[in-house]
Amino acid sequence: MRRAILVLTALMVAAALVAADVAGKWKAEFTTPDGQTRTSIFTFKVEGDKLTGTVSSPRGDAPIQEGKVSGDEISFVVVREFGGNEVRIHYKGKVSGDELKLTVEFGERSFEMTAKRVSE
Repeated sequence: MRRAILVLTALMVAAALVAADVAGKWKAEFTTPDGQTRTSIFTFKVEGDKLTGTVSSPRGDAPIQEGKVSGDEISFVVVREFGGNEVRIHYKGKVSGDELKLTVEFGERSFEMTAKRVSE
């Protein structure tokens, strides 16, 4: 029994070390494919390999859906309305310290952005 508890504890510690430290607030300033400069604030919450939170932009706040964390990689979806249509925006990224590089895809378009951790 004691050995099983030690093994379980070791596995939990190893899993925590492998997962990226993405929880908290991140800010990205970027240029969209149509040339407009934008700012987004990402507020991430992590439970195990599940990523939740919100994305805030001039269009308002939107909940993160289908969020996942695997090592230093994250992925999630945000649903926004454009011209009366729901658009699924897919985010995939890699965390490195206080920097998060994201690829954003929606429809036929995609672009890159870098978010920096916000100290609170």
